[in-house]
This record gives sequence, structure tokens and C-alpha cells, in this order.
Amino acid sequence: MGASLRRHIHFSCQGQQLSASIDDGRMNTGLLIVSGGNEVRSGAHRGMAKLAARLARDGFSVFRFDRRGIGDSEGENGGFLSSGPDIAAAAAAFRKACPELERIVAFGNCDAATALTFFHDPDDIAALLLANPWVIENAGDLPPSAAIRQRYWSRLRSPRKIWGLFTGRVDLGKLCHGLVAARGGGKESGLARQLARALYDTPRPISFILAEHDNTAMAFQDAWNRPAFDDVRDTGRVRLVKIPTASHSFARTEDAEALYRAVRNMLHHVAMG
Repeated sequence: MGASLRRHIHFSCQGQQLSASIDDGRMNTGLLIVSGGNEVRSGAHRGMAKLAARLARDGFSVFRFDRRGIGDSEGENGGFLSSGPDIAAAAAAFRKACPELERIVAFGNCDAATALTFFHDPDDIAALLLANPWVIENAGDLPPSAAIRQRYWSRLRSPRKIWGLFTGRVDLGKLCHGLVAARGGGKESGLARQLARALYDTPRPISFILAEHDNTAMAFQDAWNRPAFDDVRDTGRVRLVKIPTASHSFARTEDAEALYRAVRNMLHHVAMG
């Protein structure tokens, strides 16, 4: 496998010029990467640029872009819930720039995963790779209740921590405050219910990639186990891939390797389908 070719292009979205990078492969299946939050297309620690280069060496073209108001792109940043036109324009630009493409798999992390679920065109996107989907609302300054529950359950299972309660080394007031906060996850957020409905309406294969100990992933896992997602779980189109890390961006070498394998497996599955 030789070095991949990376090129930079611009494309239009509602009168604004957006910037994109393409790592060219030779196959008829490609990957569209949608950035989460206010992250530029290279990703945290250049993780998405590295992933793109590696997949291109495997033969898959990869398209990354800065949505409006982010990085090198024009316009105003309206947040992930305004990114539908950006995603549609990026998919069209990807096909125009790589006319050999027959199938596009779309990948997003955090709120980009949620945006992809809401706004992808199922006639244009062959499969979804959704990492740590964002379902948190009104979180304030606290971690999501699912993350708080997991941490306190872990502490209460520790003999050392239990001994600390009796010796005064563990602040009982803080422990009680944390346990009260942990009760906050009694039902799905409105965003989680919207996500469940959108997932159920998606006829394409879906892989969730979860950083097991990341707050955002834990909040999604908590929502996933609730009744709103019952019908989605029953579709048979969904697969969960769990990576044992707290890194939201899969920054460690072993995390990046696990992410690469999960993405490559879906690309191979779609290419062979």
C-alpha cells in the first residue's frame, strides 16, 4: 500500500464557501466524516486526518470538511442542529469530487453523530457510524447522571472507600450530594427520544462506537437501555462497538487503533454488500 493522495477543495453551502480535505482511494465506497462540536476537520490531536490517511491507504476515499463558521469555512456557526444543509452539501461535493463512488458511509462523533442521524439522506448514505452520540440536555455544571451513577457505584464497591466512610476519610456530605445527583437520569431526554425516532426511521445499517468510560457515551448507553429505544434495538440493523477508554476522541494509540478497525469493518461490509 503506497502513500495516499490528499487534496483540498472548496464547495458551496447556502451561498457560503466551505473547506474540505479529500484523501483519495481507489474503491467505490468512501467515508464522509462530520466533525463534532466546534472541532475542525483534522479532529482532536489530528485524529481524523490520521484516520483518513490510513483508510485511504486501504483503498477508501475519505472526505472531511469544516461546517459553516468553523475552521476555514465561511458563514456563522449555528451549532449541530443547523448542520443539515452542510451535511447534504458535503455529500454532494464528495460525489462530485470522486465520481467513482457508488456508496458513502458517514461517520460522526458526539453531536455530529446526532446531527448525522437527524439530517442524513438515506437514499445517499449507505450506512452510519455514530460515535458517542450526544443526548444530554440541561446538564449544567454536573456530569450526566449516568456517569455519576457509574462512578459512585464503583466507589461503593471498593472496600477501601467503604472503610473511608467509617474512618472519616470520605466526606459523607459530598457522597450524599453525589447520590442525589445520580438519581437525575430517571427518563430519557427529549433529545434522546428524537434520536430514537430518527434511528428507527433509518433503513441503513448503524454501528455505535462508544468510549465506555466517556461521560457522553455513558449518557447515551443509559438512554439506549430505556424504553424509547426498544423498537430500534429490535430492528436488527444496529451494532454496538465498545472501546474501553475514557477518551472522547479516541486519542490513545490503542483507542485510535480500535476506532480504525470499527470504521474499516463497516466500510468493508458496505463495499462487499
